[in-house]
Amino acid sequence: LSTSPGSDKLNSLVIWALCGRYVLGHEAMRRMGTANVLIAGMRGLGVEIAKNVILSGVKSVTVQDEGLAEWMDFSSQFFLLASHLGQNRALSSLSQLSALNPHVHVNAHTGPLKETLLQQFQVVVLTDSSLDDQQRFGTFCHSNGIKLIVADTKGLCGQLFCDFGEEFEVLDADGETPASAMIDHITKADPGVVTCFEQRHGFVDGSTVSLSEVCGMTKLNSYGPVDIKVLGPDSFSICDTSSFSEYEKGGVATEVKKSKILQFKPLDEALVDPELLVMTDYGKMTKHQTLHLAFQALHGFVKRVGRLPLPRSQSDAELLVAMVTELNKVSQLDQLDEGVVQSLSFTACGDLAPVNAFIGGLAAQEVMKEAMFYLSGKFSIGMCWWIFIPYLSALTTALLSLLQRGSRYDGQTAVFGSGFQERLGEQKYFLVGAGAIGCELLKNFALIGLGAGEGGHITVTDMDSIERSNLNRQFLFRSQDIGVREKQKSEVAAQAVRVMNPNMNITAHQNHLDPDSEQVYGHTFFMGLDGVAAALDNVEARVYLDGRCVQHQRPMLEGGTLGSKGHSLVVVPHLTESYGPAKTGSQNAIPLCTLKNFPHRIEHTLQWARDQFEGLYKQAAEHVNLYFRDSAGFLERTLGRGEAEALEVLECVWGGVGGQRPQGWEDCVGWARRQWETLYNNDIAQLLHCFPSDQLTSSGLPFWSGAKRCPHPLTFDPSNTTHMDYVVAAANLYGQIYGIVGTRDCSAIRSILERVHIPAFTPKSTVKIHLTDKEMEEERESGNLDTGRLDELQKKLSSPPVNSAALQMHPIDFEKDDDNNFHIDYIVAASNLRAENYDIPTADRHKSKLIAGRIIPAIATTTAAVAGLMCVELYKLVQGHRKISSYRSGYINLAVQYCVLSEPLGPQRFTVSDRSAHTPTVEKIMCSKKRELSVPHLQFASDVMPGLLE
Repeated sequence: LSTSPGSDKLNSLVIWALCGRYVLGHEAMRRMGTANVLIAGMRGLGVEIAKNVILSGVKSVTVQDEGLAEWMDFSSQFFLLASHLGQNRALSSLSQLSALNPHVHVNAHTGPLKETLLQQFQVVVLTDSSLDDQQRFGTFCHSNGIKLIVADTKGLCGQLFCDFGEEFEVLDADGETPASAMIDHITKADPGVVTCFEQRHGFVDGSTVSLSEVCGMTKLNSYGPVDIKVLGPDSFSICDTSSFSEYEKGGVATEVKKSKILQFKPLDEALVDPELLVMTDYGKMTKHQTLHLAFQALHGFVKRVGRLPLPRSQSDAELLVAMVTELNKVSQLDQLDEGVVQSLSFTACGDLAPVNAFIGGLAAQEVMKEAMFYLSGKFSIGMCWWIFIPYLSALTTALLSLLQRGSRYDGQTAVFGSGFQERLGEQKYFLVGAGAIGCELLKNFALIGLGAGEGGHITVTDMDSIERSNLNRQFLFRSQDIGVREKQKSEVAAQAVRVMNPNMNITAHQNHLDPDSEQVYGHTFFMGLDGVAAALDNVEARVYLDGRCVQHQRPMLEGGTLGSKGHSLVVVPHLTESYGPAKTGSQNAIPLCTLKNFPHRIEHTLQWARDQFEGLYKQAAEHVNLYFRDSAGFLERTLGRGEAEALEVLECVWGGVGGQRPQGWEDCVGWARRQWETLYNNDIAQLLHCFPSDQLTSSGLPFWSGAKRCPHPLTFDPSNTTHMDYVVAAANLYGQIYGIVGTRDCSAIRSILERVHIPAFTPKSTVKIHLTDKEMEEERESGNLDTGRLDELQKKLSSPPVNSAALQMHPIDFEKDDDNNFHIDYIVAASNLRAENYDIPTADRHKSKLIAGRIIPAIATTTAAVAGLMCVELYKLVQGHRKISSYRSGYINLAVQYCVLSEPLGPQRFTVSDRSAHTPTVEKIMCSKKRELSVPHLQFASDVMPGLLE
């Protein structure tokens, strides 16, 4: 593709598609790319859904709207400009929507909705529609096999309904990777009991698993899927194994996904079925039930009066309450929450960007499911219920000032009033991260006017540049921004939101947030803020930022996503818990001895391959360059690290400056072939020499059992594709660090390989293989090293070559997104060859790239929803709520019907008595002989008296 006409477009399409495949999978993405979607209504909610669906990569999207743009739309419609006032909303949004994804055909329809139009689409989304239209088109779609989604927001509330038809078979009910566990033992009984090595096997009651690689009780390998009963975190029962052979060793249990038949009710029936309600806040069941009736009554109100209820109109609210009460004569709810109906009436004509972002994210995810369902039955179950999101806790009881007219914030002042709008404009916020969530937050900040008034300001920092893989979820960026040094994420994002709202006061930085940047983001900076928003992609950075907010007593909004899962958290000083300190150690860290000698999962071989890449092609070159820059200082610093590390580093440097340095392409190929022999034959032969396949432990048990897979050496075969893939990638990368040009010509490389001499290898009895990381560390500290070799290397390197400038090397930084740079080629081949050594199932390029590239799967739908949740909490912070019950932490999984809003936990409190206070500093902190201190108090106290927490 890279050399053919139009290759840039084709390559961008491939990379764009891969972005979604990390979450959805190959087949689902391919089939979704043939779906045609109609989205009716181009106000804030409609454009949010359209944006997310287009980014996801369907075949075509048609946006329909007969209405003309007005100021009320600007509070949430981010693709409208002032010049679009009085023009059709669909046509005004078309160019911006089309630019989101050049591989999706986007069209506008300005006429009315008709059945003949709907027949052209597999999925239809209705927004800003009347109940009559919903019922009419709902019946038509249900009877014609067209998937229907109804989404609506009114002020601080939203609703979502899906109808996928009479029934559908879902092959994968949750979209998760199948769980697997390594087997330690299987009893010969009825039922047989399986014990696993893992402390938690990850299965649940009723799971179906298949068993493989079992030695002894081999009949299980061909038994087929078996239902299990969980007996404990590391054990479960299976079928009757009493007649099988005795279990010897080994085995892997892998979850088998079950298909599921879903049945969907048409909208007419769903309206009167209370069982279809999804609870998002389990403390407010009555509110959800009442809202279900209130939304129906609201349609009746518009039909009768010709408009939505006016803001804070008591007479309109009383009429709506009466209409809900009338509807309840049929529904017969035990209790109606008239306060909820009144609040809905007071705010129904409002249009809020954060609420649209959340409901729009959920709705777009359902579009993706329906597109995949229609064509494949892949991915999680659809949301076949009504879901209502009441954010009424964000509604202040204070009297509203007069509404502004002819302002881009009219939709927001209809809910909160113009006084609150002024407070939003005066806010000073610090946004850390301009990636997926950061882009969505900036969009919301621009729409709600955060920092856009007199004295207000937004500071955003992100040190990253824009990559093509960002484009499927970071909608403020375009293809022309990729790889341009002057166009860092923060600057491009800031410029984009200035277009959305020209009043935005925003400054873009490219600083990494860590202790080194505290000169910029110090005490004065933090004390000048009203709050902080974290849009970060790692725990360590979140913990650091949280600590800075605690130290300066500033609120923090935090959110994160992983594929279809997401969470939001609000941290209010002295009111809620903070994000908290990092856990000691990483639960997911792979022991070094496992990587070096005893891998048993593909993740282990991929991490090993990534470590090989860093050591061979980056660190080695960096060490050589440091040596050339200051040989004496480099040797002194290296020897100061300890003999073990010094020996490794100096061997590496000598390889780059001594006789091993390649002189041409043939030397690079020879080096790669010898590397192959060392890694996949000699090292394995040495390991088996130390621990033969029939080795027993001191307890008389097989050494090679359980998590220890017995390896076998490989024999190089130039006709084997994976073998050659390794040599081609390794040789080219080796050439790159020395400035030698290589080739992909396998025929030419095979010719060179015929002349490469491979030395004979004999395992050594003196080599010690470490079984644990502790043994490895003790060996390093013991000093049992070849000090003679260390002295020899030190002497050889004491005088650098006179032509050191010409010998400078070129370290390689791992880049996952360039398929022509040999990086992923090397990782895939190196990992799969090692997997073959240990009989571990190999991974394709897609999975290898995901794991080795440490890619955090992200999709636009989840990021939009999480950013919406965060900004609803932002409203509450600006309002100054001081009751913890007003705030909500959000937890969502858009792959299934999981959306929970819960009250956050309060801060940890510790009781400190006067007997434990030994200094005046602590006495100043305490107001009495005995007082409760929250975590922020204690963190301050620990700064002035480190012994306090002990």
